[in-house]
Amino acid sequence: MKHKLDNPNPLNFFGIRQLRVPPPHFEIMNIQMNMYNLEESIIKWINRNLKSRFYVGKITALDSNNQYVQTLQIGFKIQKNCLISVWRVHI
Repeated sequence: MKHKLDNPNPLNFFGIRQLRVPPPHFEIMNIQMNMYNLEESIIKWINRNLKSRFYVGKITALDSNNQYVQTLQIGFKIQKNCLISVWRVHI
């Protein structure tokens, strides 16, 4: 599959595109993990389709029934990327 981004990304070259900790200025969203490879799939999709820095990590959170659930936390520097990803994940 061909990448949608033709030019190499300098953030990928230096290994600083995916962050280990989400900065406070990132737009964060949480997705309940119901697939075993959801994290890998989302990282692969982001690398192929978006240009900016991002964060993907697992957290434990409380759901509406006060039960602990494994949640995937995704953060983007640019709010537009967050909206694009929500649309793609829900399809």
